[in-house]
Amino acid sequence: MKQKTEFLAATGNAGKLEEINGVLRSIGYGCTGIGSLGIKLTDPEDGSSFYENAMIKAKEARRKTGRAVLADDSGLMVDALGGAPGVHTARYAGEGATDDENMDKLLAALGDLPAEERTARFVSCVVAILPDGRVVSASGVCEGWIGTQRHGEYGFGYDPIFYMRGGRTLSDLTDEKRYTCSHRARALRKLAFKLRGIRRMKYDNL
Repeated sequence: MKQKTEFLAATGNAGKLEEINGVLRSIGYGCTGIGSLGIKLTDPEDGSSFYENAMIKAKEARRKTGRAVLADDSGLMVDALGGAPGVHTARYAGEGATDDENMDKLLAALGDLPAEERTARFVSCVVAILPDGRVVSASGVCEGWIGTQRHGEYGFGYDPIFYMRGGRTLSDLTDEKRYTCSHRARALRKLAFKLRGIRRMKYDNL
């Protein structure tokens, strides 16, 4: 059996890396964080979309390491705010903002809007640059709404205020359950499907 590619994940976010690893391991791919090589990446601010930001990260990681790399850019899009925070999700409350500061700003922006006007979705775009330089990408979406209070003990980022069908937040889900339904998990599974197809057609090392 051919060994599958060990991707280098272009992220310094421990929670994101853990989720990427959890999903990839479940479908037979390996992944290590770029931090293990002592390399730091520039946080992209120029991209106008999740795809553009993911590509910026992937290309920088590829340039600095020459390895097969995988990068994700994801964020929260709230309908009542015209799609904000969008690509600014991680720094919605300013550079270096904590998860709590970002959530507080979002809750204040939505105020007393009723649940039906608080619809939102998490979006993830994953980009992989393969050993030969070929680029493969996929995206995933998780629909829900923004609650008025935090709930749950798992996850990271905006997970405690992102409610889904059944009244649970992403923070209510254990890692194993989140790896099956999150926006990032859905994007990674689509990516894996594409990689398997490429492997069958041409590549022996994927």
